[in-house]
Amino acid sequence: MTDVGEVVLGIDLGTTATKVVAVDGAHRLVSTVERPAPMRTARDGEAVHDPEAVLAGVIEAVRESAGACAQRGLAVAGLSFSAALHTLLALDASGTPLTPALSWADTRAADVARRLRADDRGAELHRATGTPVHPMAPLAKLAWYTTHEPALMRRAALWCGLKDFVLSRLTGRLVTDLSCASATGLMDMRTTRWHPPALEAAGIGAERLPELVPPTEVFALLPAPAAALGLPAGLPVVAGAGDGPLANLAVGATAPATAALSLGTSGALRVVRDRPGVDERCRVFCYYLADGLWVLGGAISNAGVVAQWAAESFGGIDVADLLKEAAEVEPGAEGLLALPHLLGERAPWWDPDARGALIGLRRGHGRAHMTRAMIEGVGQQLALVRDSLSEAGAPVTTVRATGGALRSPLWAEIVAAALDMPLEITDDAAGSGFGAALLGRRALGGLPSLAATPLAPVPARPHRTVDPDPLAARRMADARPLAERLYRLLREAY
Repeated sequence: MTDVGEVVLGIDLGTTATKVVAVDGAHRLVSTVERPAPMRTARDGEAVHDPEAVLAGVIEAVRESAGACAQRGLAVAGLSFSAALHTLLALDASGTPLTPALSWADTRAADVARRLRADDRGAELHRATGTPVHPMAPLAKLAWYTTHEPALMRRAALWCGLKDFVLSRLTGRLVTDLSCASATGLMDMRTTRWHPPALEAAGIGAERLPELVPPTEVFALLPAPAAALGLPAGLPVVAGAGDGPLANLAVGATAPATAALSLGTSGALRVVRDRPGVDERCRVFCYYLADGLWVLGGAISNAGVVAQWAAESFGGIDVADLLKEAAEVEPGAEGLLALPHLLGERAPWWDPDARGALIGLRRGHGRAHMTRAMIEGVGQQLALVRDSLSEAGAPVTTVRATGGALRSPLWAEIVAAALDMPLEITDDAAGSGFGAALLGRRALGGLPSLAATPLAPVPARPHRTVDPDPLAARRMADARPLAERLYRLLREAY
């Protein structure tokens, strides 16, 4: 049990940084500490982290956060974790990493995913595991290693996620929580056990994967890491969950039909319900949160990046200035339609080979038209995800939105029009780390229910609402079937 005089530290292992968020017993944000988590990338699609460097960043950030709390007279009641989904690394028998930690952004398994999706196996695996067959998924990454590095596959004693590795160094237990496991493509979401057909496709046995535990499982902090962190040995350490599901918890979007929308460089739309399952066409994912709650949704690869690309391509204009120009263009961009797939696309297509396109380009169209069309294309992708959620039996009636892109009035107006519903925009500075801290409080007995998290003290409380413009909403709804049809037609061409 925790009280107002104690804090839980939510530790978020993100793609670019590790963030430690201190939250008190009244669910108030006390402090935030960050450390960079540099990702190494290469032209062959490699995108990896050094697991030992990430662990060192965790130790530094937690020590600083705990020290700051102590200066305020606040005791640390426990640690709880959030992590970017889809990470993977190999360990030898002593627990030493044999590989870097592959990020969700690592695309070297694209050929493997393409092959699995070419027949019925792809859809069968997606429906069983809730994870799209895509290069991001550890299933595809393991199959890639099986094909390309068989000697490593024989040498590796265990395969795990980046959070699993960090947790093992702090507690001496190598486990995978059900939330992160549900995004590997290797776990049967109906039984919450490793899925034999997925293991066969990956080329691995269950004995080389960690024990599965609930996200609320509590372990004890070992003496040596406790000393490094400046915390007492035996302190409770909560296994934690994936960053996407915890983002819903962080913004209070755990009630049925209330979606969490995040919009930064990329984006995602997610809604919580009390049972697993995806749509028949396999357009959405289904990942576990905790306490019997599942998060359905879709991540899109292209959001704020399209405006950044436009600003760079149209003479190096400032993004804010370009968005102001685009705001002067009428909804519909005077007949110009865009498929904004600059980085391939995830939901709802799960197609790393997707390409961007501008359709209907005429002499009178300029950079403002093209920019608006690209942003409208992003809005259409989010609307297609929303429609796919409805097909999966998870309709959306309320949207709680966060992300840097929404500081722009144009972005907020276009997304509201595409979804044809108000956006409740929040300032989610604490992110998934805040959700991890709330999950920690649940595990330690300080929160009665994840489905009824009190919203008022949460720092992500909505601070403004953007209503959809009826004309813009109608034009985008009319154009959506065409955008979907054009994607299919152009896919054959590229």
